[in-house]
Amino acid sequence: MALDFDTAVRAPEARVEPAPRTHLVLIPSYNSGPKLVETVRDARRFWAPVWVVVDGSTDGSDLAVRRLAAADPEIRVLTLPENQGKGAAILHGIRAAEAEGFTHALTMDADGQHPASLIPQFMATSRAQPAGLILGRPIFDASAPRIRVLGRKLSNWWTDVETLWAGSFDSLFGFRVYPIEGLRQVMDASRWMRRFDFDAEAAVRLCWHGCTPVNLPAPVRYFTPDQGGVSHFRYGRDNVLLSWMHARLLAAFLIRLPGFLVRRIRSSRH
Repeated sequence: MALDFDTAVRAPEARVEPAPRTHLVLIPSYNSGPKLVETVRDARRFWAPVWVVVDGSTDGSDLAVRRLAAADPEIRVLTLPENQGKGAAILHGIRAAEAEGFTHALTMDADGQHPASLIPQFMATSRAQPAGLILGRPIFDASAPRIRVLGRKLSNWWTDVETLWAGSFDSLFGFRVYPIEGLRQVMDASRWMRRFDFDAEAAVRLCWHGCTPVNLPAPVRYFTPDQGGVSHFRYGRDNVLLSWMHARLLAAFLIRLPGFLVRRIRSSRH
């Protein structure tokens, strides 16, 4: 049989396996208005994939995003039939992401306040420090309501206490990269962290879980209703929720305090 010389001597082509995709953008949304589709478009400019969890929205804000997803396979829309809260929406999203092999999720609000242009930097930091909790440290401009800024200072002081000042992070800024497995574990172990209490409690419990907080500066912008801004924050209801959250965390912290002190002393010796 004649041998094809070219075939005999030609080395087989190397197979280049695609790099594993570990990080995704996750956007929970409840009645976010027209800012939702703008936020998704901005996030998609800087990252893929981008997933949206529609948390029982009734304003039709998800329709334009569904049209985007129909034309772009890197955008996915997940749906909760009834409003369950920000934390519940994120938990729904990370469970689905973990099932597909993702290890980290960058969360951002649907109202356009968070800087999509910083997504690559936050993702790169997370990839370099996969055990870390990458947290945005907000830089406020004149659009920030003064009462909101003052209120978060109080919440930040409590989270500093509850973590023994482990990183002194902003407790309420939701532009973050979470290790999915760790976040899912602390949420599965708690009946709380499903609504507005999610951001602060998730960060505190992940610090207890062993995640190292890493702070990166990030500008934040508040939009007025005329600019399409939507806020579901209710000062009375949500401040009561935050107060109850910090009471729970402080009680749990005091139980854990001896172990935290031993860990702190050991780490200071190395």
